[in-house]
Amino acid sequence: MSTNHPDPEATGADAPHLDFAGTTPYEDYVHADVLTHLQHLCSDDPGEMVFLVTTQVMELWFTVIVHEWETATRALREDRIPVARDALKRSLRELEALNESWRPLAGLTPAQFNSYRGSLGEGSGFQSAMYRRMEFLLGDKSASMLVPHRGTPRVYAELEKALGEPSLYDETLALLARRGYAIPEAVTGRDLTKRYEPSSEVEAVWAEIYSAADQNDELVRLGELLTDVGELVWRWRNDHLVATRRAMGSKTGTGGSAGVAWLEKRATKNVFPELWTARSHV
Repeated sequence: MSTNHPDPEATGADAPHLDFAGTTPYEDYVHADVLTHLQHLCSDDPGEMVFLVTTQVMELWFTVIVHEWETATRALREDRIPVARDALKRSLRELEALNESWRPLAGLTPAQFNSYRGSLGEGSGFQSAMYRRMEFLLGDKSASMLVPHRGTPRVYAELEKALGEPSLYDETLALLARRGYAIPEAVTGRDLTKRYEPSSEVEAVWAEIYSAADQNDELVRLGELLTDVGELVWRWRNDHLVATRRAMGSKTGTGGSAGVAWLEKRATKNVFPELWTARSHV
């Protein structure tokens, strides 16, 4: 006797379409079956699953944020400030979601982390290519960070391209220069493959912009959005530092990194530095 009785709630005129010849349209668009079968555990510890999935979720958020910042960068180059602002606003919500990703990992004890840490081998978050593209878009450039990706030609080529392109802040300063502000040639014509270094002249420009009578000026609002981005990046780095401290103390990190010492150094750095220091002169 068949037990395949239709669900009364799934029948009738208002019932959803359930019978598809192949995969569902949802699957065709989202590829959920691919996403939910990418987890290949390397230990018997049940806690490894949340570590792996959380890391994969972070990679997806990196991808979205890179998309938003590249959109904003192009828009600034084309003097389309409203488009850039919209992309930056979306990225703020995405950065908040990214930062919340630390929550499942933040309470790991050293023993819990050690139970599957060995499965990571030489794997480390600083090897993330998409996170590196985020850093490059923030102006934190370093050619040496391409080295881990030499064995992956497509990824290496994407990072090499990103290394030589203007960052989000570079395009912001280029926009200010086109608007007549005194951004020095040493800044607008700098070697884009190098890390951005603070400039007292740029600081003076931001102080001038922030001293404007109209605090609703589009450049003030753009500066505030970039400051919001910078604050959430700082929070990301600090949350990473705290989670690592709790899980492994001051031990050497996976992949040979300096672990907490490396993260402490990163946490002291502000992105878009003059947007922070200029406030002392307003």
